[in-house]
Amino acid sequence: MPEPDAKSESLGTVVVAGAANLAIAVAKLVAGLVSGSAAMLSEAAHSVADTTTEVLLFLALRRGARPADVRHPFGHGKEGYVWAFLAALFTFVAGAGFAITHGVTTILVHEHSGDYLISYVVLAVSFAIESISLARAVRQIRGESRRWRTTPRRFLRLTADTAVKAVFLEDSAALIGLLLAAAGLGLSHWTGSELWDGLASIAIGLLLLVVAITLAKANISLLVGRSVPERLRLEIEQELNGLPAVERIDTLLTMQLGPDEMLVAAKVDFRDDATGADLEAAADEAERRLTTRYPEIGYVFLDPTPSRPGARERRARHTQDDPPR
Repeated sequence: MPEPDAKSESLGTVVVAGAANLAIAVAKLVAGLVSGSAAMLSEAAHSVADTTTEVLLFLALRRGARPADVRHPFGHGKEGYVWAFLAALFTFVAGAGFAITHGVTTILVHEHSGDYLISYVVLAVSFAIESISLARAVRQIRGESRRWRTTPRRFLRLTADTAVKAVFLEDSAALIGLLLAAAGLGLSHWTGSELWDGLASIAIGLLLLVVAITLAKANISLLVGRSVPERLRLEIEQELNGLPAVERIDTLLTMQLGPDEMLVAAKVDFRDDATGADLEAAADEAERRLTTRYPEIGYVFLDPTPSRPGARERRARHTQDDPPR
């Protein structure tokens, strides 16, 4: 989950990845047309899909960052997940679909023509550029995971910042795809059989399919209304239970409103002797504590809720029955 200035960091990560993918897509397309390699053309489609994805993620970050208004009192954070879902869908249709279809066609009917050398050069240069883009995403993930006192792997699985998650997964898939393309191209060059080139293209398509499904599921979960991670939820509950006027937290509800905004709502059983002023002070203190510790919490709602019938009597009897200490 991002720091207060991580929104601009995520934006920079997306821009760097998009620029890298655009340059790589052009180089791969030229190499694929010159060499006639199915794997290279599939990698070109892969990079075009990634470039389009970065454009959609850029829109997601920009539109999701718009402030709240009368019609959208909780802001526009969830709109970012709509654009990020469309980005995953485009990767599924354009990238995976083209790569798998072209790979099958290559195996069945294609005959290789052209020079392999340009493909090898483009693959090597692309690997270097993709590594730079991935390194930026990894640096951001490590920094944010340290802030949230968790591992990078766990942060990546639970983060609501689907932009940095998408860049990391797509750049990782791009590096693996380059290795697959190089293997397919090399085996076809060595054996003279287009089977390996076609199989590499299909493997790249399946790789893109996995990435697209992973990102789509993450964005659907956030669109539906996902709660904050369990450890964070427990920490929020502890903070609320620590308020002097609070007897017990009956129900705690949380929701991710966007990559850098959360909502907290709780049904609270206050002490019997708490006055209206005590309740107001508790609400103010709850918001102060939570937003100080977690600036991403944008909304805190406390609903005074009476104890369930007989609950206080049972607690009183239990206290009386306890042996003296």
